[in-house]
Amino acid sequence: MFSGGKTLVIQADSSDTVALVHRKIHVPAIEQRLIYRGKKLELAQKLSEYGIQDDVTLQLVTRMHSSRHPYMWKLMNDLNSLIHDLCNCNDNTDININVTHMTKMLTDFLEMTPKDGTNKSEEYPQIFTHSSIPAVLVKLYVSPSVTKKQAAHECIRQFVDSGKTLFVYPVTVYRLFAPILFEFCKILREVVGVDDALYIFCRSNSCKTLFTNRVTVYRLFAPILFEFCKILRGAAGVDDTLYIFCHSSLAKMMEWYVHNVKYKLRLQDVFPFVHELATRLSHALELSVQSTEFIQLSESDVREFIKFMHPVKCAIWRQKEFGSLVSFPSLMQDEAGNEGSEINDVRSIFCDLLEKLELCLKKVEIQLGLANIERGEPIVRCWSQYLLILKELERVSKLYKSLKEMFWEKMTQRRVVLCFLIGKLSKKSTDYQWILEHKEVTNFKIRQRFALKMLREGRQKNEELYKMLICSSCLFEDSFEYIGHGKAIGPGVLRGWFSLVCEAIFNPQNALFVSCPNDSRRFFPNLASKVDPLHLEYFIFFGRMIALALLHRVQISISFDHIRDADPYLYSSCKKILEMDTKMVDEDILGLTFFCEDVQLGFRKVVELCPNGKNTIVNCENRDNYVNLLVKHHFVTSIAHQVAHFAHGFADIIIDRRLRESFYRILDHEDLNRMLHGSKIVVSIEDWKEHTNYSGYKRDDPQISWLWEIVGSMSTEQRNVLLFFWTSIKSLLVEGFGGLDSKLHIYQTLDSHDCLPSSHTCFYRLCFPPYPSIDVMQNRLNIITQTYVGCSFGAE
Repeated sequence: MFSGGKTLVIQADSSDTVALVHRKIHVPAIEQRLIYRGKKLELAQKLSEYGIQDDVTLQLVTRMHSSRHPYMWKLMNDLNSLIHDLCNCNDNTDININVTHMTKMLTDFLEMTPKDGTNKSEEYPQIFTHSSIPAVLVKLYVSPSVTKKQAAHECIRQFVDSGKTLFVYPVTVYRLFAPILFEFCKILREVVGVDDALYIFCRSNSCKTLFTNRVTVYRLFAPILFEFCKILRGAAGVDDTLYIFCHSSLAKMMEWYVHNVKYKLRLQDVFPFVHELATRLSHALELSVQSTEFIQLSESDVREFIKFMHPVKCAIWRQKEFGSLVSFPSLMQDEAGNEGSEINDVRSIFCDLLEKLELCLKKVEIQLGLANIERGEPIVRCWSQYLLILKELERVSKLYKSLKEMFWEKMTQRRVVLCFLIGKLSKKSTDYQWILEHKEVTNFKIRQRFALKMLREGRQKNEELYKMLICSSCLFEDSFEYIGHGKAIGPGVLRGWFSLVCEAIFNPQNALFVSCPNDSRRFFPNLASKVDPLHLEYFIFFGRMIALALLHRVQISISFDHIRDADPYLYSSCKKILEMDTKMVDEDILGLTFFCEDVQLGFRKVVELCPNGKNTIVNCENRDNYVNLLVKHHFVTSIAHQVAHFAHGFADIIIDRRLRESFYRILDHEDLNRMLHGSKIVVSIEDWKEHTNYSGYKRDDPQISWLWEIVGSMSTEQRNVLLFFWTSIKSLLVEGFGGLDSKLHIYQTLDSHDCLPSSHTCFYRLCFPPYPSIDVMQNRLNIITQTYVGCSFGAE
């Protein structure tokens, strides 16, 4: 019942708060009070706490305006009257004088509002809105008079621009200026619609003002704290002191954010922006699918959608315990208990945009015929917008179990076009990391491309180049000495040097690495490497070598592999333990306890895998843990120093820590093997011929026909030696000859027929005179394809 005797019937639940009832009445709580049985109802309390039942009458009474800020109330009343006068006057009146006066009064309001962000200062924007200033300004804006409409348009724009200048600190923006912007947007949305130019201006400035001033600490540091809490919770438990510290710090940060930011950024204020922008984007995407052309998306729509989604995600984030995922349906309750519908609408927006984007990606794939992805297709501007929206949807999907699975399942279906787009659109190696870290939606070629970008960008800029004088008889020693100071130059010499130095590194006599029993090209660090007092320095050297080999795309014919290849006996034993019948394990038939023996330099050393390991019997309940600890000891703990020094050497070349970490995340060990080892396929003669040019010879000359006939009859080892002699390449890239930076060349020389072929490996050039017969040519080629000749260091 209103104080004047009129009544209004509303429906409310007993769990609703008094604040929600005020909203349903559509009367601001600052101007009215609800009374029940002579007692004022507090906004934060629930109706049930006052014993309010069905068919109860509440009294709504007017508050007396506080005597605080009398000048501000008077200013707003005068401004309201002035705007009403403008609305009612005719166009013949001199409007300019009144508009100037109105603009000054609006500026006075902004300047008089305290900028400290306290509760007292919050009363000023409340006075502004409760005086109906936004409403009467919009009333003037929708006036049939063009002059009045233009006057209101300019006043509102100038007011917003001045506010952006005066309110610069995050707390003042959120507490003082944002409520006014939201009020303008709300009224304009209802009166003139979302396509009106002034509404779009206010919405865009709400976005710019709010999110350019967003608190950096919360934005950047909170996700790190979340990750720490998540890992510590799983590894150390919730009673761990470090976990408690991190959790407490995160809680304080969240409490600050909720109090200073989220409290003022109500979901009801922000979500309409999200909904209308998502609708616009969905419509544009649908048009793009239906059209023969790609429809350009509005960059401002995409940008603002992403920014306005931030507080929505924060609301979802707060819905459950820190770090947990949310399942639909679920409700988010704020002080007024009215956020649930908005949060549940996020799912509809997510599914709609994801479906439209998948269709657009499919259209790209079909129209460009990405079976032949290497063609030089022009870049369409909207493609980058597709990926920006997808990135935002991926962020949303992390908050919900079902959406995360749905998102990556659909992206896997569009794997080919995703690789095409990120390859076309990327400018830096760190672009599209969120895609690259999901290997199921990328291929080796694109991961290798970005990894090489990271290696190039991660080097120290303005680095100096050094010449290296290497004696072939002291290859390893000289290289170790020089690599501490610089890097070799000259493509051909560099490739040959890499290959031969790596052979020396993995030479069993150096005891740094042990080759796998089933494949001598696969290696892992030797536990007994400490026999050499310089072994850790050598591992630093090797880390530098591997980084440089990757950087210069040199295949060194080595790889690192799975435990089953590194130690087949250990792998087989562990597999049997895990697969053995439960009863047999519990009967202690194996006679195993939690310890193992290391053999170093002929001596055996007993190592306990856990405290009191020698007395802890392996049974069916702990056998998984036993196998994990055993493998960890052999391949992690026992060689930790060697691996750490290898990583140190790698970091000496790729000094940017962020890029180095990204490099590790996007590649797995199989990718590294393919980059280091190269192709495992036998060299194709046809591919070789297709990528070879001739100078002085013609393709159908006898000498050329003889050459390919002889190469075709060579063994695999002889072909590899010839390839190394010709190019200083031990193993081809995975792409074959097509992956090289230029074609191979055969040059005719004027030398005597007695001369052997020569090479210029820097230019992939093989030179030989016109031999008189195939037998003479075969004799000369047989000489250079002997390993000690063709694989020697120092070819030009």
